Amino acid sequence: MTSGRSWRDYLILSGKGAMMGAADAVPGVSGGTIAFMTGIYEELIGSLRRCGPEALGVLYKQGLGEAWRYVNGSFLLTLLVGILFSVASFARGVLFLLSNYPEMLWSFFFGLILASSWLVVQQIENWRGNAFTAFLTGTILAYMVTSIAPAAIEPTPLMIFLSGMIAICAMILPGISGSFILLLLGMYAPILGAVKSVDLPVLGLFITGCVIGLLSFSRVLSWMFSSYRVATLALLGGFMLGSLNKVWPWKYTTAYTINRHGLEVPLVQENILPGSYEVMTGQDAYLAMSLVLMAVGALVVVLIARTAGTGKNQG
Repeated sequence: MTSGRSWRDYLILSGKGAMMGAADAVPGVSGGTIAFMTGIYEELIGSLRRCGPEALGVLYKQGLGEAWRYVNGSFLLTLLVGILFSVASFARGVLFLLSNYPEMLWSFFFGLILASSWLVVQQIENWRGNAFTAFLTGTILAYMVTSIAPAAIEPTPLMIFLSGMIAICAMILPGISGSFILLLLGMYAPILGAVKSVDLPVLGLFITGCVIGLLSFSRVLSWMFSSYRVATLALLGGFMLGSLNKVWPWKYTTAYTINRHGLEVPLVQENILPGSYEVMTGQDAYLAMSLVLMAVGALVVVLIARTAGTGKNQG
């Protein structure tokens, strides 16, 4: 675990949390991708893994201070504050852009995720059979997941709990969006509605599922990094590359559904070329600006990676 951070380090860390929160608000972009590209992914997974029965044992035997250090509490709290601040402020702006300027927003995230995938690939020096197989598996799996048509499921208490468990696992995986998983499960609108209306029973069930899923899955990821680091990096890089299927900027909607406000929202979409997009939708593809934003997204990853010192080795 990283120790001895200055107040400036914690300020930067809260900014990384804010970026994660804004990314997680978009169905298709993972906060885990942001954590990885900013160089805090493995510390995050390792810290979450320690938040279990062992931490309670340390608390009982050695006191609150030692338990706080054991779970890297200052790191987790700072990151959480950044995420919550983003959800309460920036996320609304991201959702506005998603609604009004989707091509340009998706273009930015496309460049960001593509460069993040390349960043992971650079960290793998020896592409042996296991690494290549893991990368290909991650790519195919993410592509298949992002190609599934969303379901329509009744938001029962059990489904709300299970969706929290599943979505939070996806949320900490680079390349697979927790919001998109909620969309696939048909739970995105109910959960978003519960957040806006502060429906405490629904939010309580969902958060409980998130906590249990997070504590369980973080242990699996931590074990994978410690036992099969190269293959795990390759798998995560594949997840990012395959997820580009979801964030392709130009889409044609082939099926709609009606939300709880009686409005049509896209249900099934196909990726098409910019020229076809203009012909089929009658809307401007904003090709020049979108390409610029792709480049900006990629540049942001390069700059953040250099600043965070991810380079060849993270963690």
